[in-house]
Amino acid sequence: MSLGERVRDLTRLAFQLGNNWMTLIGAALTTSSSFVLVWFWFMELTAPRMVHPYMGILLFLILPALFVIGLILIPLGILRLRRQRKLAGEAPLPLQAVDFKHPGVRRLLTVVGVLTFINVSILGTAGLKGVEYMDSNQFCGLTCHTVMSPEYTAFLGSPHSRVGCAQCHIGHGAPALVRAKISGTRQLFAVAFGTYSRPIPSPVEHLRPARETCEECHWPQKFSNDKLIIRTKFAEDEANSPTTSVLLLKIGGHTANGTTGIHGRHLDNMERISYLTTDRRRQEIPKVIYREENGTLTEYVTDDFKKLPKEKLAQATTRGMDCIDCHNRPTHAFQLPDRALDKAMAEKRMSTELPFLKKKALELLKVDYPDQKSAAAKIPVDLAEYYRTTYPEVYKQKRAQVDTAGEVVKAIYLRNVFPEMKITWGTHPNNIGHEEAVGCFRCHDGGHTAADGRTIKGDCDTCHTLLAQDEKDPKILKDLGVN
Repeated sequence: MSLGERVRDLTRLAFQLGNNWMTLIGAALTTSSSFVLVWFWFMELTAPRMVHPYMGILLFLILPALFVIGLILIPLGILRLRRQRKLAGEAPLPLQAVDFKHPGVRRLLTVVGVLTFINVSILGTAGLKGVEYMDSNQFCGLTCHTVMSPEYTAFLGSPHSRVGCAQCHIGHGAPALVRAKISGTRQLFAVAFGTYSRPIPSPVEHLRPARETCEECHWPQKFSNDKLIIRTKFAEDEANSPTTSVLLLKIGGHTANGTTGIHGRHLDNMERISYLTTDRRRQEIPKVIYREENGTLTEYVTDDFKKLPKEKLAQATTRGMDCIDCHNRPTHAFQLPDRALDKAMAEKRMSTELPFLKKKALELLKVDYPDQKSAAAKIPVDLAEYYRTTYPEVYKQKRAQVDTAGEVVKAIYLRNVFPEMKITWGTHPNNIGHEEAVGCFRCHDGGHTAADGRTIKGDCDTCHTLLAQDEKDPKILKDLGVN
């Protein structure tokens, strides 16, 4: 048989085997999806820009899936055709002998090899692109928009907004990725059928250990300096009167002079503190176990702990303390209205010259709006109407400041309240400090007592030194040279 006849027979056999609807559909899927993928990757390289999250699902997940399905359908169609011919009693299509000595056969196999290499390259690139996309902040925060909008909004305004979601929530290596994607599949069904929790419960049960996340950047034992905190509050009077508090926060670790600060006392190379909590949100801590310097364990318990029913005690959980027991909202932190307004006014984003601005803005923020759209429409209008009717001269002379204040108050609401997800002021308590939530006083309440009579102190000087409290013009700031 001549070379031309052999190549012709191989081509005819390939046509006969592929001439069925399943193989043709597979070839069409593979070819079309590969062209779209390669075209998009070329466009991404030549003109990189942010991909819309839903477009990303199509390009990085759906199209690669169609490419793989097409590759699978091609041989399945051929096998199905051969089986049908066999069941019908027809002679099976002959298998052509392949003679590698003939140049034409070798060229044909070279073409097949090159096409196979291209398919594998496309599939591998699609897989890497898909994993990269699924680990992106955009995918985590915007794909399930209603569900993740509160957490993503809070994330964007946090100190960790440039840290990738996957770095804390997934981790390194294939096992972590597989666990995350299995969990993501479950969450996908919850979103599809509307069975997800409103709000998303916190704390996260299976977050990566703090030593693998927080301590990749922060080293608690090496914190040595105290931190100066200056906080300005504005009264709800006509003048929005400001007062300032100044405190020195003892955040240090173990210092060279032998002192120990907050981080050194709570976190160490060994597990320093563990505690028992009786509620899922870890706000009720009736028992604390502290490891002394010599390694002995001291238990501090409340009077309520001794009265706990056996069934509730059996449901309680014991946990070793780490960073997120205090920094429980290090990234997805929500503000309270009073604190958010103080911050905006201290940063001069709103004019304190507008009478009763703090009081009226606080009233508007606490209105029970049905959704964010309603709040966004009403807050600026209602604030402007207040000044137009109550202080017409102020409104006439400072219209621009009123409008700016309305936009700032609206932004504060949209940053922190999400009626669709049942998130309102204080839904997610922040355990740092003790002003916005119980926080430190979960343990430092003076009510946790050891067998020898020692207690976990709740004195102010335990964690910080007050240099000024709610003073109009603190002298300490002048002494420190702080304007």
